[in-house]
Amino acid sequence: MAKLILNVIKPSVNNMTVRVFVRAAGLDFTEHDVYGQTRTPEYLAKAPSHLTPMIETADLPKGALWESCAIMQYLCNKHGLDQFYPKDPERRAMIDSAMFYLIGTFYPYLARATYPALHFPQYPGEVGYSDADHDTKEQARKAAAEALAEPLEVFHRFYVAGQPFIGGDRPSIADIRLAATLEFLEAIDYPLPAWATTYMEAMEKTLGTAYSEPAADVRGYIAYVKAQRDEELTGTA
Repeated sequence: MAKLILNVIKPSVNNMTVRVFVRAAGLDFTEHDVYGQTRTPEYLAKAPSHLTPMIETADLPKGALWESCAIMQYLCNKHGLDQFYPKDPERRAMIDSAMFYLIGTFYPYLARATYPALHFPQYPGEVGYSDADHDTKEQARKAAAEALAEPLEVFHRFYVAGQPFIGGDRPSIADIRLAATLEFLEAIDYPLPAWATTYMEAMEKTLGTAYSEPAADVRGYIAYVKAQRDEELTGTA
């Protein structure tokens, strides 16, 4: 079996997703922190997208794969990890739907709402990326934050729907993706609904250090940027 290399940027919840998964799945891997290296010729030769997380293994046709959900799906299929990604077509369809809904609907709102606070670059074409004044950008950010409530309730009522997790009695790859994503909301002190707080606590309790260790890097970064923001507001920097 080819060696698995995982390239990550630790403060990212997209990266946290796969970092949690490989640990929870008990896979043999080597992790590389590639912060500041994703635009180098060496990295671009492997991943012209310059994205993380990115895995490398000789088993893949191009030797590399990015996108957190695709990585988890591939590794589950490769290693028969049905407990995270069941083969039953209907159960798998629900997990796929939850992940696609997250990356297609929920995450764009979350990025617009949290990236400015996290000092993450925003996407071309967005208000936050433009030359608009601060007030206009802040209005757009607040609108995105307000829009988070609807997809959150969809996860609550449709995907979780009275179960402990989207996967049922145990976390699936969709749960790992959702829980990691929700970590970023602390950056804007977003008032999570009670069900989401309980859900995240259950995820960490169930997955243990496989979850808490990667989460610590995200939480540490959020704490750092919030402390910097507080210093700027109080003039103590």
